[in-house]
Amino acid sequence: MTNKLARPYRLAALKLILLQGVVALVTTVIIFLGWGINAGLSAFAGGTVAVLPHLVFALYAFRYMGASKANQAYASLKRGNGLKFMLTIILFALILKLYPVVLLPFFSAYVLVLFTGLFAPVFFKH
Repeated sequence: MTNKLARPYRLAALKLILLQGVVALVTTVIIFLGWGINAGLSAFAGGTVAVLPHLVFALYAFRYMGASKANQAYASLKRGNGLKFMLTIILFALILKLYPVVLLPFFSAYVLVLFTGLFAPVFFKH
């Protein structure tokens, strides 16, 4: 059961993840049009590796809030952060091992999606 106090923060985090997903898709389309299908798929994979772990983190991190739920909030934040790093490593390993990835579009899309979080205050006032 989630805490009602955490709901606005969870929605703000999901807005950021939606923005990151849009950036990943726009990057994929631009790279697809410029470099071809393999580079476009690589860019999509890079964006996915960036967005999915952040989604998992947001779902876990903002489950609880408030002084009475401090232990639950800390445990949930810790669990979300651990899952985010583990999922990132697993996704990198799987994609780089199983698919023929064009490295420049893959890492460019990954880094661009990660940098979207730095510019979030420009887009959101929360």
